[in-house]
Amino acid sequence: MDTSNPAVFVNGELLPMWVGRRVRAVVQVLRTEGGSFLGKSTDDRQLTIKGPIPQHLTTYVEVIGIAESNQSIRGEIFTNFGDNFDIVPYNRLCQLANGEHKSLFI
Repeated sequence: MDTSNPAVFVNGELLPMWVGRRVRAVVQVLRTEGGSFLGKSTDDRQLTIKGPIPQHLTTYVEVIGIAESNQSIRGEIFTNFGDNFDIVPYNRLCQLANGEHKSLFI
């Protein structure tokens, strides 16, 4: 496993801390717009996901890519997480991965 460029777990609130870096986020797909889609983060913030968007997206998608701004990610890897996903534990994971337990994740 390549650990040279890890993707940090983020939600909408934490994304600005990692602009220019590789991140991973689970978003609820709200609508697609050409080569991007509008999504809602696990902490209820609106994010724009850009990149080579797969044709079929489920309601919840994990995106791994580069944080371009406070509200956008240029996606590289997209993983469908289905139409039912419990956002509360994932959001807590993001907080732990960027807080007191950061050393365990990066």
